[in-house]
Amino acid sequence: MVGVTRFRLDSSYRRPGDAAVVVAGSPLKLFRLSQGGVNVMRAIERGDEAPSGHEQLTDRLVDAGAIHPLPTASTFTLDDITIVVPAFGEGPVLPAGCRVIIVDDAGEPPAQCTDGHQVIRLDANSGPGAARNAGLAHVTTPLVAFIDTDVALDDLADTLAPLLAHFTDERMAVVAPRVSGATSCGTLLARYESLHSPLDLGSEPARVEAGTRVSYVPAATLLCRTTAVRAVNGFDASLRYGEDVDLVWRLAEAGWRCRYEPASVVHHRPRATWRAWAAQRMSYGGAAVPLARRHPGALAPLRISGWSAAVWALVVMRRPITALGVAAGTSVALQRKLTDLPPRESFRLAGLGHLFAGRQIASGITRTWWPLALVATLVSRRARWVMTAAAVVPPVIDWVTDNYASRRPTIDPARYVMVRLADDLAYGAGVWRAVIEQREAAPLIPSLRNWPPRAGS
Repeated sequence: MVGVTRFRLDSSYRRPGDAAVVVAGSPLKLFRLSQGGVNVMRAIERGDEAPSGHEQLTDRLVDAGAIHPLPTASTFTLDDITIVVPAFGEGPVLPAGCRVIIVDDAGEPPAQCTDGHQVIRLDANSGPGAARNAGLAHVTTPLVAFIDTDVALDDLADTLAPLLAHFTDERMAVVAPRVSGATSCGTLLARYESLHSPLDLGSEPARVEAGTRVSYVPAATLLCRTTAVRAVNGFDASLRYGEDVDLVWRLAEAGWRCRYEPASVVHHRPRATWRAWAAQRMSYGGAAVPLARRHPGALAPLRISGWSAAVWALVVMRRPITALGVAAGTSVALQRKLTDLPPRESFRLAGLGHLFAGRQIASGITRTWWPLALVATLVSRRARWVMTAAAVVPPVIDWVTDNYASRRPTIDPARYVMVRLADDLAYGAGVWRAVIEQREAAPLIPSLRNWPPRAGS
């Protein structure tokens, strides 16, 4: 990456001892290193600048999500950005002095704005994707920032600066900030959103691509390279929901880079009522079918290895000894295939893989497959046990982790579990409604991938 010499290690990064092998990324990949590559990784691990002449290696690691760039300067400034705001009946609160285009999506009353911002009114309500495209057509700057009306920025310059720096990479198309939920005070809904919002993708940076840890970013706030968005014909105006997911995936498929940068934070206002909140979640679920048709395989509700599926099937069948035997067998098989790794690392990778698979299965049961699971609970005590465990255990683990520790007193675990379950059920209801209405089962079908990690270099 031109101009970038410092990098941050991903949380998945492992280089046992001083070995010439790295396991990292999402999904996990194994990288075998030359001596020069070992020297590069030593420097990055210390927080030093990466030695020159090894850009090919660092590019591969960045593209795999194994390391993350830390650009220190930008070739762009705020003067190179036009802000496009899709509005429906209300104007945004943005500082004066910026170049702003407000697209009124036929809202009533019409959007009003001062400070000299440009207002474009559409004749008919066409949705956020069409509104953003209408604004994009009037952009003359190299960068465009799409910002929704329900987003609050504490300081425009401070918010956009960490995002701007990434555009020193000429392949960078989109950089998204962290979209934080409401503050810890207020209603139960606001407090829940502060802990678990589908727009908040966490505290760790990531590359954004289908099938990875951060597979999408919301269009609540996006900083984009204008030419890149135009090269893929902007947002799909036929999508009322999921148009942001579709844009990022099409950009990635076209060879552009997209990144999530949580060093920049914006605040998103949650829905005002429980009914509006549930309708929003159902709409998110309903976007799964059109997205699955546009991007085959990308919407699988579960991505685990066949061996992990077998382990958890044996657990459900109350065969724990056999399940442990299969898990141990995968560790031995992994060691035989990845001879560069010490045995303890193979066991660690295999064990964590099975644990994370269990979490994915639980999420699939409560989100996507809950209608089938509910029917099973009517006739099977074992199914009731599985459904209860899937609904309770993962949220409780989340509640007690360090990620939520500072905000934990704002909502007790019982109510957190109940609202989290309602969240999953609403999303799943949207998926099933779309599946039935549009006769498309792709969002219900899991993906079983091979093990071990693929070779990355």
